[in-house]
Amino acid sequence: MKSVISTTILCFAIGTGAAFAQAPAAPEAAAAVATPVATPVATTPAAESAKPKLSPDEKKKISQACSAQANDKNLHGKDRQKFRANCIRHGGASA
Repeated sequence: MKSVISTTILCFAIGTGAAFAQAPAAPEAAAAVATPVATPVATTPAAESAKPKLSPDEKKKISQACSAQANDKNLHGKDRQKFRANCIRHGGASA
């Protein structure tokens, strides 16, 4: 008898939770979503001077070149990390 009551209460709790999980959207909100307003996109200098996307092979070559330069300079730890980050930002050329 206890298991029947426990099972009934559990089913009721699960069913109630699912029913209240998400409230339906208000009619005004649905109308606002249905008619989006076009906003002008501002061009920023950063967007205009964006670098072209590099292939994974190109990225790997740049990373390896920067690691080789760091090895030549005998850099370790944070100095190496800073050097490699700066080198990779400049496309493999040490700054």
